Amino acid sequence: MADETKPKETKKDAAGAAEQAKPAAKSEKKKKEVTRREFNWLALGWTFFAAAAGAGLTAMGRFMFPNVLTEPPSSFKAGFPADFAIGIVDTRFKERYRVWIVRNEEGIYALSTICTHLGCTPNWLEAENKFKCPCHGSGFYMTGINFEGPAPRPLERHRIIMAEDGQVLIDKSRIYKQEAGQWSDPDSFLSLT
Repeated sequence: MADETKPKETKKDAAGAAEQAKPAAKSEKKKKEVTRREFNWLALGWTFFAAAAGAGLTAMGRFMFPNVLTEPPSSFKAGFPADFAIGIVDTRFKERYRVWIVRNEEGIYALSTICTHLGCTPNWLEAENKFKCPCHGSGFYMTGINFEGPAPRPLERHRIIMAEDGQVLIDKSRIYKQEAGQWSDPDSFLSLT
């Protein structure tokens, strides 16, 4: 009776089990082998990953080493008073220090080259005897007083004093505004009389 409850194995069942074992072995073997197409896709994926990681690290490195903008010193010696002609705007310091030095009969003053409208750099027009801003047309007399265009106030002056060696010393860290009554300050104008 014990034999009757147990199903008998047939040759078909044994052959079926052997066939089922073969595909499993093949699939294990297939998993281990990488085809050329799969390898190319993997290589392409890792290449893109490495490129993206490199670009990200480069961008982060840029913030670690920012561009340094060197500014000229806030004070500089412009030369001796005799180097500046009366009634002439000296433009030698416009590019490097952003300053015009003007001498009149009473003395010397240093004007900022920054327009009081929107911060553009006016040009000295010697033929017209005025500063003219190319951005919006503001005009300034040789004294720095605005007379045309949208500029709301005159150009600013910088501190100007005589250094110990007799040279003119300009200090750009100190500014003087005409509308605030600061042009009467003795450091805004170097008196030579």
